[in-house]
Amino acid sequence: MKKIAVFTSGGDSPGMNACIRAVVRMSLYQGMEVFGIRRGYQGMIEGDILPMEQGSVSGIIQQGGTILRSARSQEFRTEAGRAKAYRQLQEAGIEGLVAIGGDGTFKGAQILMSEYPDIKIIGCPGTIDNDLYGTDFTIGYDTAINTAMNAIDNIKDTANAHDRLFFVEVMGRDAGFIALRAGIATGAEAVLVPESKTNIEHLIQTLEQGYIRKKKNSSIVVVAEGDDAGGAFTIAERVGKKFSQYEIKVTVLGHIQRGGRPTCMERVRASRMGIAAVQALQEGKAGLMVGEINNQIVLTPLELATKHHQEINPMLLEMVDILA
Repeated sequence: MKKIAVFTSGGDSPGMNACIRAVVRMSLYQGMEVFGIRRGYQGMIEGDILPMEQGSVSGIIQQGGTILRSARSQEFRTEAGRAKAYRQLQEAGIEGLVAIGGDGTFKGAQILMSEYPDIKIIGCPGTIDNDLYGTDFTIGYDTAINTAMNAIDNIKDTANAHDRLFFVEVMGRDAGFIALRAGIATGAEAVLVPESKTNIEHLIQTLEQGYIRKKKNSSIVVVAEGDDAGGAFTIAERVGKKFSQYEIKVTVLGHIQRGGRPTCMERVRASRMGIAAVQALQEGKAGLMVGEINNQIVLTPLELATKHHQEINPMLLEMVDILA
């Protein structure tokens, strides 16, 4: 393989730039030409493809976001759109792709390869949700939980000063990994996640015990945005009727969890995955996602990575109750 390209797609996540950098420099180190595709699949359709050199990725390892930018493409969902993308890749002489993204990115890659099997694609898991099967941690997750943890620590200061009950909503429409680890790390009284049905009465009892038995003057409840009880505002309204002693506040952390400088572990993990992706393409492999399990690089079929999402560790859910 002589020419490959790298692109980012879907939601951005800290560490994507470190992965791009590793793909570019590993490709050049191996004597290949490497290109960057801007704006994901939409850029692929439009031929927004540029050659990458050593200097193209200088000074980016510490940056959040993605220098190649990202986009969601409705046109790529059509056969005509994918045909355009394929023609652009052919014209550029690109034989292999490194796709950095999540579930939607990898499903798009599977469809493209099924229609045009001469294009080889290896995926790197770039999503803060940490919900892809085949890796202990995705690119962006470690930074996101540290961002959430720092924000919640700050919120606890003002909660203690004003006798407040805070409901803090974090990202996680379909997965509660951010909420769970950030909640444990900040000593939250409760953590509500999509994987576990929320019992409002049990939550109220937990908070009452903290107020009466432990004499707490403030409490924090961490809520994943996809929780089945309706999100932080709805839950706060229902619970607030039982707690006249507390001033109820809701904070939605939102997209601050996606931005910011990636952590040290993030940069190393993303770099390692980028190098492994190029190696896999060189070996003629395709349709696989690079992951890291027990500190070892593993390759998982994209189909498995998207069909079987990583599951919440029930022990961590139990820890919340024990430590609260």
